[in-house]
Amino acid sequence: MPQMIMIDPVSRIEGHAKITIHLDDAGQVEQARFHVTEFRGFEQFCVGRPFWEMPGITARICGICPISHVLASARAGDAILAADVPPAAEKLRRLMNMGQLVQSHALSFFHLSAPDLLLGMDSDPATRNVFGLMAAEPELARGGIRLRQLGQEIIEYLGGRKIHPSWAVPGGVRSPLSREHATALQERLPEALQTTHQALALFKGLIERFSAEVASFGNVPSLFLGMVGPDGRWEHHGEKLRIVDETGSVLRDQLDGARYREFISEATEAWTYLKSPFYTPLGRQQGAYRVGPLARLNVCNYMGTPAAEAELAEFRQRAGAPALSSFYYHYARLIEILACLERIEQLLEDDDLFSNRLRAEAGVNQYIGVGVSEAPRGTLFHDYTVDANGLIQAVNFIIATGQNNPAMNQAVTQVAQRFVHGPTIPEGALNRMEASIRAFDPCLSCSTHASGHLLLDVRLLDAAGNLLDHVAR
Repeated sequence: MPQMIMIDPVSRIEGHAKITIHLDDAGQVEQARFHVTEFRGFEQFCVGRPFWEMPGITARICGICPISHVLASARAGDAILAADVPPAAEKLRRLMNMGQLVQSHALSFFHLSAPDLLLGMDSDPATRNVFGLMAAEPELARGGIRLRQLGQEIIEYLGGRKIHPSWAVPGGVRSPLSREHATALQERLPEALQTTHQALALFKGLIERFSAEVASFGNVPSLFLGMVGPDGRWEHHGEKLRIVDETGSVLRDQLDGARYREFISEATEAWTYLKSPFYTPLGRQQGAYRVGPLARLNVCNYMGTPAAEAELAEFRQRAGAPALSSFYYHYARLIEILACLERIEQLLEDDDLFSNRLRAEAGVNQYIGVGVSEAPRGTLFHDYTVDANGLIQAVNFIIATGQNNPAMNQAVTQVAQRFVHGPTIPEGALNRMEASIRAFDPCLSCSTHASGHLLLDVRLLDAAGNLLDHVAR
């Protein structure tokens, strides 16, 4: 008789979700689904607002990556103005986005995933958290906290506060970086680089131990989408898009994100509020793609900075080119942190960061504006339609986590098929299913992480709804 296992909620992610595992008549896993169970409604309640307000409003979509929404929204506003952003403003936006990448990636790796990686997938859930990590690896935990702090300081120095700064606006930004703050950031960089190199060395030393997770954490063929420079250099803001297939062959290059509707379609499912975008020419199944740090490393030709370039070469030797296992999202995040730190070091020498020519003045010149930027979790699209007065008539967001939705469902299915057998539910299997989702670092809402006990409730039901097994913690 078919059975079902439910994991609700999934812990150590941003937002609310659950996992349902369907068993066949023989008690073996047939399918698993990752359900996003919350509804936000931003696309609807933004209608009627002036597009000038959208960066400040959409920043509230997320408390972890508000900068990503601020920048994508501001770029959509640039398109409505049909104005060229001053060079200094563009450089400052890039600096802030790199600060966002550093702080978010550091949170994901050191706070959320390192307890699994360093303490073990089967370790006691009471200590398998950031506090257990601090007890077991105090120097690493401290270094991770300091690294994230550096990213937050970049955001604060530019925007005036760490969360939801009203700084990037249509046409540019509100204020430059001060020389005092630039010096303070330069003084912090050596420590940040050291921590990142240590974390990379540590992770590479752990890979062999996690061969089962490498094989089952969404190790599937798919397309990959990400931003690259004109010559294929790794990029994160203000450039064109590239799509590669599971062999690494480039399907489309230098795509204009403003024309995303020509190559991306969005599907919906009755069992989740998360949409499932796909590459239109190949259809819903063959056109599923991944975004984020793994995708960005898979689509680029090179990193553009020396230390990150050396790490990319080693990454491709270890993980493949392209890397197909979503377990390697962790590895890719660390390489991106390194690339950001190297670029920040270079950019802080640029006098444009201190310029006061920061904003283009214009009115509504286009009724549709699309802004695209690379958020920590992947490519982010903001699409606005306005009237002659600049009031929003329609909004569409394509969030990175939605683009990874098919891959996350494949990941939980793979893990469940490998680690769940019969009517009992091993603790290690539960954590691995959650960890396969955490590898993508999904951002489901503006909620932030909570410390304390993990909230997990798993029920095994037969087809009639009778409770066969129940695990709670």
